[in-house]
Amino acid sequence: MTEVERLAEFVARASYDDLSAEARAQLKIRVLDSLGCALGALDSPTVGHVRGYVDEFDGRGGCTLIAGGQASPDRATLYNGALVRYLDFNDSYLASGETCHPSDNVAPTLAAAEYAGCHGRDFLVALAVAYQVQCRLSDLAPVRAAGFEHTTLGSFAVAAAVSRALGLDAAHAAHALAISGTAFNALRVTRTGQLSNWKGLAYPNTAACCTQATLLARNGITGPLEVFEGNKGFMDAIAGQFSIDWLREDLERVTHTILKRHNAEVHSQTAIEAVLHLRASHRVEPGDVQAVDIEIFDVAYQIIGGGQEGDKTLVCTKEDADHSLPYLVAVALIDGRVMPPQYAESRIQQADVQHLLCHVTVRPSTRYSARFPKAMPCQVTITLRDGRRFAREVDSYPGFLDQPMSWDMVRDKFDALAAPFTSTAERRTIVDAVAALDSIPVRELTHNLAALRYHAREPIA
Repeated sequence: MTEVERLAEFVARASYDDLSAEARAQLKIRVLDSLGCALGALDSPTVGHVRGYVDEFDGRGGCTLIAGGQASPDRATLYNGALVRYLDFNDSYLASGETCHPSDNVAPTLAAAEYAGCHGRDFLVALAVAYQVQCRLSDLAPVRAAGFEHTTLGSFAVAAAVSRALGLDAAHAAHALAISGTAFNALRVTRTGQLSNWKGLAYPNTAACCTQATLLARNGITGPLEVFEGNKGFMDAIAGQFSIDWLREDLERVTHTILKRHNAEVHSQTAIEAVLHLRASHRVEPGDVQAVDIEIFDVAYQIIGGGQEGDKTLVCTKEDADHSLPYLVAVALIDGRVMPPQYAESRIQQADVQHLLCHVTVRPSTRYSARFPKAMPCQVTITLRDGRRFAREVDSYPGFLDQPMSWDMVRDKFDALAAPFTSTAERRTIVDAVAALDSIPVRELTHNLAALRYHAREPIA
């Protein structure tokens, strides 16, 4: 057997009985969190452009578009995935060389499960498979240092989840994985320099393409089964040698993922916590601030602090802002929170935050870097114009591994994000359906998502 055939055996054998009670609970929490992020993005112009594309070329296909409409499984994945991802508020998995957002797999798994008429239990199993595949590849086959996107690893996760939801046997699943892992290797330039809309659409696009590839494999199309170990394959060309014994893997990796408390890039969460604490405890007035100094682990510095992935003081767009630690700290200090309103173009362009972010300095710390990813340590020091200095060290936050969010906490987050676009009754039906996923057909959940009254705005010309 090739490596991808062993992975396909793992996918085909996965069972609801393999899930611990904790994994089942955490999967439901991740689904609810993802749907909250999706509903909170319904008025995004970027997502509106995607909806315009889907409506122009589809309108049927048996899969629900959130807030009304239908499309084929791949286009429903693209649109619903764009909703889940746009706010950059969904979950994360931290490995030493890779960070990913495993809940990006909710949209393709949901579309495939609805298309196949799955029970909610099968949906949860397929989603758990996606989490396991993407997270374990992130552990042992990171691609960021080689210049590739984490979506490259996600292609295997999507194909695995969709194969499981469609009930493919191991032979067909192997070809779905082989096609997807060969065809969709994305460049890291998506997240370096000045950022574009593609930052939030890269995974939805990969997920849509891999859903299509899996449907092709279901219909008999074959792929290169030596995708991992073959000549010019994934190991040879991108990741280097690694080994995962897929037949000994469990479905528990979801319990190692983390949720976001603040609507910001995941590595910024502890710095935001520190800033908000200092602001409140010392009654800091933004106009009195002379400088903000942040000492933080290397991964945060390189991605959002002005390191390898570019200057983070030139902030013009939402995508720039949520990946700029200087902006995030500055807006938290001024506004007292980091939520979707902090990414309105008018907010980003205001002089107060543009001025303050230029007075934020970010430095990597070897001491803090050694503790990542088991912790996300940082120290924030605020210096006022009168010479006073306040410092705060933080290494965790509510939502991190040692402080997991409860169902009630995630429900509060869901309500806060969805409230502008839904009624209390609509939100209740969705929450109840997610809570009951292991005892209802998937279509009960998607029916509630389709019945929402809100529709995204027309794309802006």
